[in-house]
Amino acid sequence: MADEPADTDELPATAGRFAEEQPAVWNAYSDLGAACSDAGPLSDETKRLVKLALAIGAQSEGAVHSHVRRGLDEGVSPAELEQVATLAIPTLGFPQGMAARSWIRDLTE
Repeated sequence: MADEPADTDELPATAGRFAEEQPAVWNAYSDLGAACSDAGPLSDETKRLVKLALAIGAQSEGAVHSHVRRGLDEGVSPAELEQVATLAIPTLGFPQGMAARSWIRDLTE
């Protein structure tokens, strides 16, 4: 239903508030995410690691935290998550790889 947001129980405060205030937009955004996730053959674990890499590339600490949290909940190991940060070094640079490692370790240590 467009006037009630879907899937908002575990959202950070700002996103949860937005979902409550703009449920039609939130639901469309959520549906887009689901459609993109279903659009190819990647495994769930691979999709989680790719999304983590994209969050690292976007330099989004909040998104990195979100994907690490979800990855851990889905059984991805801390070592696998940290390898994504290491793989970022030659493409994004040493400082960004170290920042990503720090953000990942915020939740794995």
